[in-house]
Amino acid sequence: MIVDERMVTYIHSLEMPDSKLLETIEQEALADHVPIIRKETQSFLKVLLQIQKPMRILEVGTAVGFSALLMNAYAPEGNRITTIEKYEKRIPIARENFRRAGKEEEITLIEGDALEVLKNLGGTYDLIFMDAAKGQYIHYLPEAIRLLEPGGLLVSDNVLQDGDVIESRFAVERRNRTIHSRMREYLYELKHNENLLTSIVPLGDGLALSVKQGEKNV
Repeated sequence: MIVDERMVTYIHSLEMPDSKLLETIEQEALADHVPIIRKETQSFLKVLLQIQKPMRILEVGTAVGFSALLMNAYAPEGNRITTIEKYEKRIPIARENFRRAGKEEEITLIEGDALEVLKNLGGTYDLIFMDAAKGQYIHYLPEAIRLLEPGGLLVSDNVLQDGDVIESRFAVERRNRTIHSRMREYLYELKHNENLLTSIVPLGDGLALSVKQGEKNV
């Protein structure tokens, strides 16, 4: 944990409930041990969506569709979300959750390897939410920058890995060392890429907020 547990618990105690369906999907996901965005990250994302007002959203990593539905609910009316998932067991659950919410027309789920899907996408997006395999973020980044509208926002979740990212690679379990080194490389690139202005926020499991530099298209 990167923030004091008592502080996180207090912040959680202040949260207001979302729609009944979102609360239900969240509880179902937690019961099935499906990783979804944490409460404090949800709250932060809601505010970002109200500020940024993205109409075109791309999500890398659907899981069971919880975050896509959350973003759809807090982005401006008429928004469209494209979300990518390759884990076959979760895809039908996500599709069913979109159906339950009546959002099949607003949320498009693309099945397949995220990198291959990204390479074949055209157009641009106002906001990209990165929440897939953490060791692959560095490989997704060039395509994410290409697809992001100038002035658009790239939000990368779980970038501090419960604090492990600051440890020596030899202090991290051997099975996690590749992810550890790739995440450090990813964070360095976010901060040093001339196309991005990035802030790394120690919230939840770590968020990186990156704005693509350049004038926004009209």
